[in-house]
Amino acid sequence: MPVSTSPAEITMEPSEAASVTPEVIPAAALLIGTKGTRRFVGREHGAGISYFFVDADPGQGPDLHWHPYTETWFVIEGTARITVGTATLVANAEDTATVPAGVWHGFKNAGTGRLRILCIHASDTIIQTWAD
Repeated sequence: MPVSTSPAEITMEPSEAASVTPEVIPAAALLIGTKGTRRFVGREHGAGISYFFVDADPGQGPDLHWHPYTETWFVIEGTARITVGTATLVANAEDTATVPAGVWHGFKNAGTGRLRILCIHASDTIIQTWAD
């Protein structure tokens, strides 16, 4: 039997009604700590992804940890030094990087100004295990 090389057919029909009440979540409602970092847990809002928006001082950022799903970073402002397993990456404003599921990773602000970075978790909830 031949194997299809085309993408899966979409059989879903669009709807005019959302299955959850549409909402805008104010930034202040997502704040954790006092430095401007925000946490969005998708499951709480009917979304299939979660994220952290990190606003970090020079030298700051999360230490090594891992997730059972992929994480993708989009650098909004500044320079991030990202550790992915044994590799070290440097990402600047408008760059994107991804870490596979189950790999130790972390990042630090490697610049002299602010690091503003969006950390997108491919999960409707955030699950992370810290190295320390």
